[in-house]
Amino acid sequence: MKNLILIQLLIIAIVMNSCSKEEKQLSAQVIETSRSGNKLTEIKEFKQANPTSSISIDTSKTYQTYTGFGGAFTESSAYLLNRLSKANRDKIINAYFGPDGARYSLTRTHMNSCDFSLDQYSYAPVKDDMRLENFSVAEDTADLIPFIKDAMKASKDGFKIFASPWTAPPWMKTNEDWVGGELDPKYYETWALFFSKYVDAYKDKGIDIWGFTVENEPLGNGNNWESMHYTPKQMTDFVVNHLGPQLEKDGKGDLVILGYDQNRSHLKEWVDEMYRDDISKKYFDGTAVHWYDSTFKIYEDELEYAHDKAPEKYLIETEGCIDAQVPVWKDDDWYWRKEATDWGYTWAKEENKHLHPKYSPAYRYARDIIGTMNNWVDGWVDWNMVLDRKGGPNWFENWCVAPVIVDPDQDEVYFTPLYYVMAHFSKYVRPDAKRIHHQSSDKDLQVTAAQNPDGSIAVIVFNPNKETKVFDLKHNNVSKTISISPQALQTIIL
Repeated sequence: MKNLILIQLLIIAIVMNSCSKEEKQLSAQVIETSRSGNKLTEIKEFKQANPTSSISIDTSKTYQTYTGFGGAFTESSAYLLNRLSKANRDKIINAYFGPDGARYSLTRTHMNSCDFSLDQYSYAPVKDDMRLENFSVAEDTADLIPFIKDAMKASKDGFKIFASPWTAPPWMKTNEDWVGGELDPKYYETWALFFSKYVDAYKDKGIDIWGFTVENEPLGNGNNWESMHYTPKQMTDFVVNHLGPQLEKDGKGDLVILGYDQNRSHLKEWVDEMYRDDISKKYFDGTAVHWYDSTFKIYEDELEYAHDKAPEKYLIETEGCIDAQVPVWKDDDWYWRKEATDWGYTWAKEENKHLHPKYSPAYRYARDIIGTMNNWVDGWVDWNMVLDRKGGPNWFENWCVAPVIVDPDQDEVYFTPLYYVMAHFSKYVRPDAKRIHHQSSDKDLQVTAAQNPDGSIAVIVFNPNKETKVFDLKHNNVSKTISISPQALQTIIL
């Protein structure tokens, strides 16, 4: 009898030990997008193989707090949406902003026209209207404002929106042209008032503006489309002496002001001037950057320098896109192949051509977002949300690719792989999430991790290799073996 009892106790101990081991398995939901066809697909069964590497995360060590991820409201995108059937228009807006979609949380729009407008226009067309008595955003009421308001209705959590001017009205500029030139100092006060008037006009339409970048691409863009040039000192003086005080006087001192707003390679000289003293630090809330200097270079040193210069300030990627390309229609595989080229592939100086090789569009997004996240960037904003099969429309015929391509004549919609890549970040890394420490033993995998305000953890893994990778994901002394497909992006939710 005693032997029987001992056997029963032994069996119970074995079962309990087994259950304990099962309880210590890391619980994880794995979402994957891959060249093989997964599109935000939940993966429940993994390749049966021994892990060849490990990824560990540590929530006790945190870095920047995320502001959000998203895209830009442009007149081109808004115009196209209005040419689609209501069903397809709603489908796209919900895909970007709805609770089951990408849940974009940080967005941009343009003040006055930009290269992705249908023509050139200004909200202040009357020359020498110094008090802007004729200011009007009427140009935006047909397409742009309805797009923003419908996105607001679709979004459960809401989103931030910042605005960027490509240029002041030509009459305020030294060359009196849409392209190039500088802001004439005699109009500094009027141009500062322009920002304040814009906020009021949009608020009257039911849209709250979160902030601004002072100028899109102040170094210029090759005299192609709307632009206005500043030196770092000119921009800082304008913000310190005019824009900041004007917004304060008008009760808008809480609006965010982001300086610079161009490529990362020049960051050091700009942040040195923007944060030159306590007064300039008071008015600049952060720095905006673009990615067009290179199709693969992250500029880690420059981002680190900008963070160290002002660790409490925003550091936001405000624009990136697959530029100088006509979109490929309904061929998912093209977006994973190394065929795309950017402007610099043809036009860069010979000594800079190595920065512009052929690349895979899906790789470029995944690699850049993870790389910048791991180097203090706290927000990442794509360019146009919707373009047509030509890569427009826009007045300059500056064709680019967007995550969603449409054929308005046939009322067709194509969600490219870029949409799904963006959603891996925007959907699962929410505003106020914090980047957390991670370690990966496989140098061929790109990894980042963040903990959301609700306590959930998002681990994002990019595998650009042509073979499956198997790794142990470790957290709090428990682990789970996970395999990631070749040429794939995963978001793992803990």
